[in-house]
Amino acid sequence: MAVLTEPKIGAHIFFYDGVCGLCNRLVNFVLPKDPEGKFQFASLQSDFAHKILGQYNIDPDDMNSFYVVPDFGLPTQRVLARSDGAAFVLDQLGGIWKIVALFKVIPKSIRDYFYGVVAEHRYKIFGKSETCKLPTPDEQRRFIEV
Repeated sequence: MAVLTEPKIGAHIFFYDGVCGLCNRLVNFVLPKDPEGKFQFASLQSDFAHKILGQYNIDPDDMNSFYVVPDFGLPTQRVLARSDGAAFVLDQLGGIWKIVALFKVIPKSIRDYFYGVVAEHRYKIFGKSETCKLPTPDEQRRFIEV
């Protein structure tokens, strides 16, 4: 099965830094917990990220955040960044992760401050690879490459 060239309408697009060890771990965390395939993935380094995030005046070359675009292609499509994106992902995973997503009751400025601290040091802590994550054949249908 090939990598997607067109995202699924209504999917939640998860844009991540493809060379960041933490970001790749997050993708690997979400994949098995989302068997319905609500999330599709694209690296911030992709042309697709530049196209979609550019529509929201977001610079995808700013690697200090990941972005989630819920409801791709629907009137409710929007962009969530930093801790808002993390809370959305956890909420969508359901189960115990819905409870963890309750951290969103903490004021956004405080959540984003701590998010920023981790983002600033993520390469030192989690490493950096030369290439983006290579999906397994089963995972390929969840990755967008356009």
